[in-house]
Amino acid sequence: MKTGLYIHIPFCKQKCRYCDFASFAGREQRIEEYLAALTKEAQLSPIKQFQTLYVGGGTPSLLTTTQIQKLVEIIIRNFGPIRNFEESTFEANPESLTEEKLAVLKQAGFNRLSIGLQSFNDADLKTLGRVHNAAQFLHAYQMARAAGFDNINVDLIAGLPGQTLTSFEKSLQRLLDLKPEHLSVYGLQIEEGTPFFEQGIVCDQILMRQMLEQTRDVLTAHGYHHYEISNFALPRCEAKHNTHYWENGEYIGLGSSAASYIKGVRRQNTPDMGVYIERMERGESPVVFSEELTGKEKEGETLLLALRKLDGVELSAVQEQLFGTEIKKHLQSGLLEPDGKKVKLSKEGLFLANEVFCSFVPPFEDL
Repeated sequence: MKTGLYIHIPFCKQKCRYCDFASFAGREQRIEEYLAALTKEAQLSPIKQFQTLYVGGGTPSLLTTTQIQKLVEIIIRNFGPIRNFEESTFEANPESLTEEKLAVLKQAGFNRLSIGLQSFNDADLKTLGRVHNAAQFLHAYQMARAAGFDNINVDLIAGLPGQTLTSFEKSLQRLLDLKPEHLSVYGLQIEEGTPFFEQGIVCDQILMRQMLEQTRDVLTAHGYHHYEISNFALPRCEAKHNTHYWENGEYIGLGSSAASYIKGVRRQNTPDMGVYIERMERGESPVVFSEELTGKEKEGETLLLALRKLDGVELSAVQEQLFGTEIKKHLQSGLLEPDGKKVKLSKEGLFLANEVFCSFVPPFEDL
């Protein structure tokens, strides 16, 4: 059975105004302590062989070249050569990528980069609280290509405050000119606790939908496969690590806030970086949450994750028995559609996916 390894690096140069991830700005002085804690957790991993690796954050590229080398050593010492992973992704932001860091990553065996652009418009980037501009992204992208990376994902956000359909289309076209192998295009979500939420910013859902519809039309016309709600890939460049999540596969997460899912049990580490470091120093478990889904809850989650993929899912007899009524309701409403033996999100369902997904998580409706 395939398993994935996720390593969380929670450090950022500056916290973006829309971000609700477990990441922290201005704490770079704790990176060495954090790497020492990661070393201890890696040694305790119940699994030592993985097929995919994803180093995310936060901003992993904020680490210095020497610190990235230390992280590489932690991975190799505990899980074997990075080049042995089928896919190994390292997240980066443009302002902190350098030729030296890229050389270390390439030499170590990383075969995929994910670069956070979000917009090609500098005004949008300022609104978001990003610390890079479009020119820095272009430079970072060109450096990555020169370093030999031939599998690059770029992130883009639709529905930003003040963004127009024209400016979004320009960002999309400039990105297309670069021909990245993979694109993740997200509609902006305003999450409680973020500066955007505190400012009372509200997304224009109609405009955002126009942007996402345009994204799908343009990218598919240029040979990209729309294989998951927010993800597009050139042939054979679909993200293996994330696909593993959507197929409800097992994974281990290392670091503060990281989650693991092994033998039906999901565990999550403390999101507090300081507490995480202290617990690891004392030889205590960093886990603060654990659950084992069974029965209808487990089948519902499996179904929800599978429906994120655009090729849909063939219902098992158990899923048909447990959720047949809900599936029929969404087929009648047009949010789901049949595709041979499978059901999948319709074009309308892509934009109202949460209305479908809430049917598969408790509390369940009595229909």
